[in-house]
Amino acid sequence: MGERPVEALTEAEARGELARLAGAIAAANRAYHTLDAPEISDAEYDALKLRNAAIEARFPGLKRADSPSEQVGAAVAEGFGKVTHRLRMLSLENAFASEEVTEFDDRVKKFLGLTQPVAYTAEPKIDGLSLSLRYEGGVLVQAATRGDGEVGENVTENARTIADIPRRLTEAPQVLEVRGEVYMSHADFARLNERQAAAGDRTFANPRNAAAGSLRQLDARITAARPLRFFAYSWGEVSQPLAATQIAAISRLKALGFQTNPLTTLCDGPQEMLAQYRLIEAQRATLGYDIDGVVYKVNDLSLQARLGFRSSTPRWALAHKFPAELAWTELLGIDIQVGRTGALSPVARLKPVTVGGVVVQNATLHNEDYIAGRDRSGQEIRGGKDIRIGDWVQVYRAGDVIPKVADVDLSRRKDGAQPYVFPTECPECHSPAHREEGDSVRRCTGGLICPAQAVERLKHFVSRGAFDIEGLGAKQVEMFFRDPILPVKTPAEIFTLAARDAANPLQKLRNREGFGEVSATKLFAAIEARRSIPLDRLIFSLGIRHVGEVAAGLLARHYSNWEAFEAAVTNATPGTPEWAELTAINGVGEVMAQSLVDAFQNPAERAAIDALAAQLAIQPVQARGAVDSPVAGKIVVFTGTLEKMTRAEAKARAEALGAKVSGSVSARTDLVVAGPGAGSKAKEAERLGVQVIDEDAWLRLIG
Repeated sequence: MGERPVEALTEAEARGELARLAGAIAAANRAYHTLDAPEISDAEYDALKLRNAAIEARFPGLKRADSPSEQVGAAVAEGFGKVTHRLRMLSLENAFASEEVTEFDDRVKKFLGLTQPVAYTAEPKIDGLSLSLRYEGGVLVQAATRGDGEVGENVTENARTIADIPRRLTEAPQVLEVRGEVYMSHADFARLNERQAAAGDRTFANPRNAAAGSLRQLDARITAARPLRFFAYSWGEVSQPLAATQIAAISRLKALGFQTNPLTTLCDGPQEMLAQYRLIEAQRATLGYDIDGVVYKVNDLSLQARLGFRSSTPRWALAHKFPAELAWTELLGIDIQVGRTGALSPVARLKPVTVGGVVVQNATLHNEDYIAGRDRSGQEIRGGKDIRIGDWVQVYRAGDVIPKVADVDLSRRKDGAQPYVFPTECPECHSPAHREEGDSVRRCTGGLICPAQAVERLKHFVSRGAFDIEGLGAKQVEMFFRDPILPVKTPAEIFTLAARDAANPLQKLRNREGFGEVSATKLFAAIEARRSIPLDRLIFSLGIRHVGEVAAGLLARHYSNWEAFEAAVTNATPGTPEWAELTAINGVGEVMAQSLVDAFQNPAERAAIDALAAQLAIQPVQARGAVDSPVAGKIVVFTGTLEKMTRAEAKARAEALGAKVSGSVSARTDLVVAGPGAGSKAKEAERLGVQVIDEDAWLRLIG
């Protein structure tokens, strides 16, 4: 892929690379899941996540609290009610090579402590939109998109228009959540685009976008007119088990009236899994609908339960993705975009080219090193070939628009083509653009004086995971930022809009273009409703570098209220108790801690934060835990040899019940689980008066 090999990265380089990857993946998630407007290809997205995981594996101490490996999808879009999934809808771990499938099987058996073969199901990975259907008493009562995995969109009325989705079930469990994929066939997609074009309406880029856009129509009559289909492949909450195995549960769903994929097959180990992958790949072009890989799942549901989940993916499933697609086209220009953290991001403007049925016009160029044909350490990538305007470049894509530029054809380079000179000043505010050691990105130093950064930070502030103010989206933010009558330059000024409008004797917002009495009133009401905000959303809304949604949640649950958080970050400098406490939070390293401290100790930033806090009623956040678990919130240490489960399984079970698993015993430890061979940890627990129990007592305790 051209990047510096993970095994060659220094710790400083790895820290900078993880920061870059977190930002790139978060942006891609929002574009794909929330806006239905993908900005990078599936292949590039997969490569970003794969590289992130590899760096985290080599440098586990650098794992960020907003790590992409901890996140699923993106926040919900406007216009639909929100549905909290009773059981999270998670994404899948990806594999790209045959040996990774064998490694997956090895991991499963090692986690479970098994030596005998494990059976798996293999099924096509449908390229559509995930949907969860909730039936109560056999009646469809709710349909929800995946959203961010925890909260999705309520699309019940739209789902009821899809012929493949039964409205009523017979002989079904009292409560049954059926999960699957909404998609559109190639033939139906072609006919839909013909109708759209004939009516003068927008056509869709591909069946996945058409399916997602059709399901998320605010008018269910439009959805009903679209040829949507549904494959069931999983389930969420059930009042009684569907079956004892994955393959039998799928058969049960089919018997209940759902469409299930006929290529779903039972496989006895990795070799049969790979054979089924090759068989499905060979049929891919003739299936009549889009797939982008094969999904493997442990067949025995009792083993699935033991394997459990990581933070964002199940341990018992793997998505084996198909290779990407390539095309060549001309590079017409390079634009520089400035983000909220000041990052200067180069974007390739391409002569339109069709790749796999989708017209591609834009691509990411990553950073200045990538354009120059080297990595940050100066090592060559692409054989040292740089990228110049006018070059013929290879476009790398696997399903969506705006992929990456992968290669250059030097034989077609025009005479006189000049190397691209990356700007050393911000194209928006003309402040110097510096590049810190270990960072692959050049950043504008203008801070709050840079209009591009200020606007992007305001957009972030009103985004879904932050304040989520209805009627105040990206377009309105840009308008108010440049407005001479009601300017909004900082987040606090959003909450003074209504008062300033009332005090303005000349021109009320309701009388201005784009607004009326109703829309202005609704906007002011929506802003007023957000004066009360949970601490985690406030922290995330500040847009502090390295602090994503996951990190904001960790910080909020640790400090609980704004006063404690504000005092801790204000006083935290290396060597202080506040610094020690901040950096000891699991998932908060020194880089993130320093970023927080820098923001709160920068006079201009602090003034903006204080002005915002003065406008708000900040709600405390309680620590997360399993309400009915006897170990929720307790610090647990495992030591010695466990005989009834592996150490990995024991840790996963404890964390799933809300416990915090530690590797060392201290006065704060609540419980030590000691097996045969327990040594110094058990002795330290006895010295400190910490309760010590054996494995059987632990199993009785957690039920």
